[in-house]
Amino acid sequence: MIHDFLIIGGGIAGVSTGAELSRLGSVLLLEAEDALAYHASGRSAALFEAHYGHPVTIELNKASHAFHMTANGGVLSPRGLMFVASATQADSFAQDVALMHLDEISPDDARAMVPILNPSHLAMAAYHDAAWDIDTDRLLQNYVRAIRDNQGEIRNGAKVTGITRASGLWQVTATGQTHEARVLVNAAGAWADHIAALAGVHPLGLKPLRRSMARMPAPGGHDVRRWPMVIGSGESWYAKPDAGAWLVSPAEEDPAEPHDAWADDLVLAEGIARYQPFVTEEVTRITATWAGLRTFAPDRCLVLGPAPDAPDFVWVAGQGGYGFQTAPAAARLVGDLLSGRTPELAPDTVARLGPARFA
Repeated sequence: MIHDFLIIGGGIAGVSTGAELSRLGSVLLLEAEDALAYHASGRSAALFEAHYGHPVTIELNKASHAFHMTANGGVLSPRGLMFVASATQADSFAQDVALMHLDEISPDDARAMVPILNPSHLAMAAYHDAAWDIDTDRLLQNYVRAIRDNQGEIRNGAKVTGITRASGLWQVTATGQTHEARVLVNAAGAWADHIAALAGVHPLGLKPLRRSMARMPAPGGHDVRRWPMVIGSGESWYAKPDAGAWLVSPAEEDPAEPHDAWADDLVLAEGIARYQPFVTEEVTRITATWAGLRTFAPDRCLVLGPAPDAPDFVWVAGQGGYGFQTAPAAARLVGDLLSGRTPELAPDTVARLGPARFA
């Protein structure tokens, strides 16, 4: 069978794009692992905050909000966002407040929401409630259902090992089988440049950056379910409720080669050391750790659209930490570009997302 679209990568980028393209033609999605969303998508902090990210990413966030809120019953639930700072962090705190459109609140008001905050260290706080948890599994399954409802096919455990092009078709070899398609979509996350090289397409210089996470029991036995996400000024660490437990991340961005990432114990310890003075409850036990790779283009914007040197090779890459919250608008843009529809996003935004910007 010759497919209209063959998508490499089964994270949120590939699955959302597959759902959009399945309305335009036949879709085959190949995922190297035995399950979808195994790498970065399965290790996300899963927060929707429209003002988080590069200005172009923010445009995608805003264009995705209504979908997240309403489509298939919606996938957002209230969380809230708080930034905290010590007396020595006034400059970075002012930048955080301006960039994230936060309202400054008193340390006492911050402690009323998060009672473990340390009054002897906390000097400044800011908050807003326009931040939501994303039900990532529900969102993924909604997209998977759309692909299958439109007769698309998803194959797990299908690692791509070879790509050629002949007679106007892509031939993609995965786990001993060769598949043909008219359009090849590269949604391979940290491996996206590798896939481009296999296809003879110019790589973009994508950089995978590791981010680690530690899960621990709810501090002091508190019920943390209604607490906001808390971020140290300058994004020096963050903490967030998770199914009754408490997550703490060093918020690091350490360069890494594409691989099945794991947390670095020293980096976690350094991050917890930055977090610890802000709270009264000492970190004594960690129940789980993990890491994911946030992959960025050189300008930290997503890369969406046909490659200048191969118009039937389509980039859906460079999501960084914004894959879930941008997915609806990013997938819709790719569908617009491949169908010939006028994109809903502004022309300048479309240009700043396109891979031609690196030509």
